[in-house]
Amino acid sequence: MRCDRRGFLLGAGAFFAGGARPARAGASRILGGPAFGSYWRAVLPEGSDAAAAGAAIETVVRSVDAAMSPYRADSEIGRFNRDPLPGPKAVTAPTRAVVAEALAIARLTGGAFDPTIGPLVARYGFGPVTGIAGGLDTLGVLPDAVEKSAGGTTLDLCGIAKGHALDRAAAALAALGIADALVEMGGEIHAAGRHPEGRAWQVAVEAPGSDGPLKVQRIVTLADERMASSGIAPNGFREGGRNTTHIIDPRSGRPLAGRLAVVSVIAPSGATADALATALMVLGEEEGMALAEREGMAALFLVTDGPGLREVMTDRFRARILA
Repeated sequence: MRCDRRGFLLGAGAFFAGGARPARAGASRILGGPAFGSYWRAVLPEGSDAAAAGAAIETVVRSVDAAMSPYRADSEIGRFNRDPLPGPKAVTAPTRAVVAEALAIARLTGGAFDPTIGPLVARYGFGPVTGIAGGLDTLGVLPDAVEKSAGGTTLDLCGIAKGHALDRAAAALAALGIADALVEMGGEIHAAGRHPEGRAWQVAVEAPGSDGPLKVQRIVTLADERMASSGIAPNGFREGGRNTTHIIDPRSGRPLAGRLAVVSVIAPSGATADALATALMVLGEEEGMALAEREGMAALFLVTDGPGLREVMTDRFRARILA
């Protein structure tokens, strides 16, 4: 599943991708490996079972990819999308849960997040899904299936699947008895417990728009929370002198345009944070901020303002800023 975008830095030393091999940084153990066209990385306390933790996270990555990748013909979503007939389609419980959450975020945001937008995204060269673009009202989640009332309805869960994978990775580490951990899944962050030094985990939010070394916009503290971001730069391309983003507004059917560069969201669930970050990007600074305030979200909006950036944030996000 190639759903990569760059958004966060783990504030715990240097990392690598390409295999779940442990490294050491102070009193920490650092693991990393490939995931969804990007990477996963984890910081664990010294003494943790790195082999078991790495294997558990890699199992999650493989499982989510096998179920939800729109690029795989043999995935659950791949089979769902190719099925030309309406009716209930048997999928596993995790996939049903992600579809249910995606539909809930779609309703909350007035369709700014839309898991049926895949064919429209593909028209701009950002995905493989074909079929009917849109159609939230044609989907339903049953106790053992996802039902579509129109045969051409498709699903693209790239806007929420990495957050779901992060949640499952967090659960897998907890099942191993690892209570303190920082995990990144392609830019989405999970923080559990405390840093090995005894302090809260500190995560850097990247400043967008730099072609050189990564620059930090803010440092925030996380406590048993997830953080996700969505931005116009990481997966877009430049055409005719203009930047075209991979984020498509389901309401207009066009790539996002405007000055909003990045939205970061902190939430108890990675899937929720992942989907909301995309939805708030689509809604834009004013409408997105109004929704975030109304729903009590922890959200940061970075807006291009001349040569610099302007920050707009909710009080709940501001309370987590360290620097």
